[in-house]
Amino acid sequence: MRYKLTLEYDGTDLLGWQRQLDGPSAQEYLETAIACFTGVEKIYTDEQGNTHNPFTIFGKEPQISVQCAGRTDAGVHALCQVVHFDMDKEIDEFRMLQGLNHHLRSQDIAMSVLKVEKVTEDFNARFSAKGRGYIYKILNRRSFPALQKNRVWWVPYPLDIEAMRKGAQYLLGQHDFSSFRAAACQAKSPIKTLDRLDIVPNGEEIDFIVEAKSFLHHQVRNMVGTLKMVGNHQIEPEDVKKILDAKDRRKSGPNAPACGLYLSKVEY
Repeated sequence: MRYKLTLEYDGTDLLGWQRQLDGPSAQEYLETAIACFTGVEKIYTDEQGNTHNPFTIFGKEPQISVQCAGRTDAGVHALCQVVHFDMDKEIDEFRMLQGLNHHLRSQDIAMSVLKVEKVTEDFNARFSAKGRGYIYKILNRRSFPALQKNRVWWVPYPLDIEAMRKGAQYLLGQHDFSSFRAAACQAKSPIKTLDRLDIVPNGEEIDFIVEAKSFLHHQVRNMVGTLKMVGNHQIEPEDVKKILDAKDRRKSGPNAPACGLYLSKVEY
């Protein structure tokens, strides 16, 4: 039986989605919750009453592994991450939802399962996805964020939204996005099609709403970093096209901080 889960999580204290050897990941916490819920493992509790991931304590590999729609980086959040996994028995969706969330809470991780669905065996969280969406949040005010710390990029000086919108128009459509691609990107081709890049004021926030079938590593953050330079008039909107045409990461702006990025949408 194949199950599809929709999740949300705070990436602040995580090394990203993918399981790591040197620190916590979203995948590791979820696989631990699944293992504990199904009875494969139980959460280990030390003499002080602190709970620990059994795979970390005992160095075990997960007996049930999950596949995600998009691997988020360290510090990146998810409003709508989608995963799938297989089990050899059928469990009621509501019971699984409640059980997994119980074990996630017991691990003291800011992750929640929003929905559980039974799907056919040809469903794949990654390869069946027809589109993905991200939101990048800039807090554009003089005062430092207290309640939104680690959830926005704080820019204390005014940004020109109209100028950024003009620059964003050059990025729409199919292009070679090498100028916005991380050096460690493993994609076979730098050519992607950007379907949407809206820049929307939201009170003191500026939201960058970005959609495509798939993205290069750091593509969204590098695009936002470059458009922020347009917003504070370091470069002109027309310079975005020059940067895109250069196909050289050294020509584009800084990599915007991970804390402002949210995986917001996966379409099937």
